[in-house]
Amino acid sequence: MPRIANGAIPSPNIWNAPKVYELENRAVDPEGRANAAMRAIRPWDGATVLDIGCGAGYHLPIFAASAASVTGVEPHGDLVELARRRCAGLPNVKVHAATAQNLPLPDASVDVAVARWAYFFGPGCEPGLRELTRVVRRGGAAFVIDLDATRGAFGRWFQRTVPSYSARAVENFWSRQGWQRDKLDLRMVFQRRADLEDVLRIEFAHDVAEEAIAETPGLELPYPNVLRWRYF
Repeated sequence: MPRIANGAIPSPNIWNAPKVYELENRAVDPEGRANAAMRAIRPWDGATVLDIGCGAGYHLPIFAASAASVTGVEPHGDLVELARRRCAGLPNVKVHAATAQNLPLPDASVDVAVARWAYFFGPGCEPGLRELTRVVRRGGAAFVIDLDATRGAFGRWFQRTVPSYSARAVENFWSRQGWQRDKLDLRMVFQRRADLEDVLRIEFAHDVAEEAIAETPGLELPYPNVLRWRYF
């Protein structure tokens, strides 16, 4: 059994299928729009960066290329080991087994914090947001990248898979917390049809995934996201 940090909320796609999720990471956002949008708000060149819910560490080397230091936090022990192996040659990267609500970092020690596809369900995330307030220093910024469940076929498939999800409640939550939002029109582009189908099967309920596969010709699909952010 994998080691899981106390208080972790399961992430079924990457926890159950890390190899397929790696294919998804490679496919998402080939234009780099998400990183460009964050950089336009708060660049991380020479900064201290925190990646919350870093998974197998796919984005850590990207941050490390220009940041002074990068910390990845991930509650799933097996993924932590994968992230550490990925970044073994990067002296400015550390990866910790921990949760968003119990960050192993000093107060006011982070310039830029990012949670990418780790905070879908706003209500209930208050403990993690309090930790951000503790660790992000004045002048820093935090970003949360989410699927936008109100737009496109991807959003429709998601809402059918998670019928308890309330987009309105999520929007109200983030607004009350004082976060701003921008649309992100991303896409996924795959090299093989089988990879696209495998990714849809880890993202959605079985019947929804099969319908999504039938509705999606070719090797790419739109992936509507939202960028949430706030300064500290």
